[in-house]
Amino acid sequence: MPLFPEIDWPLVGHHLTQLAIAYLLAIPIGWNREAESRGVGLRTFPLVAIACCAYLLIGRDVLSGSEPHARLMYGLMSGIGFIGGGAILKQGGSVSGTATAAAIWSTGAIGTAVAWQRYEIAIVVSLITFLTLRALLPLKRWANADKP
Repeated sequence: MPLFPEIDWPLVGHHLTQLAIAYLLAIPIGWNREAESRGVGLRTFPLVAIACCAYLLIGRDVLSGSEPHARLMYGLMSGIGFIGGGAILKQGGSVSGTATAAAIWSTGAIGTAVAWQRYEIAIVVSLITFLTLRALLPLKRWANADKP
């Protein structure tokens, strides 16, 4: 099996479109939750949306008809969620660490994509996760500027 298989460019374009749609559709929900100070917000929702999309794109493309592999991926998704849950802290009325938990889950999707040689998914999820954590932080701070 070659390290870099022949690239199916139409499939890459299809994956990029689906990942972008999932991400963009989650941003308004995250913005609303951020503005309402609900603990989970602007960065968490898009990261979870893109990670879920990535897991299912991978599963649909490479696991069709393979129950053992599907079970393995299901176990990984659950286990990574458990690890991410450990990053969430609640102190009084505030919750922190949800974006970190979502980023942990996104990182699991990256590893899964690389294992199945779906590099376009891995690269996009990696870049979007990084950019979400960095670029949306100022927006998060701005949304919470008038909150105590």
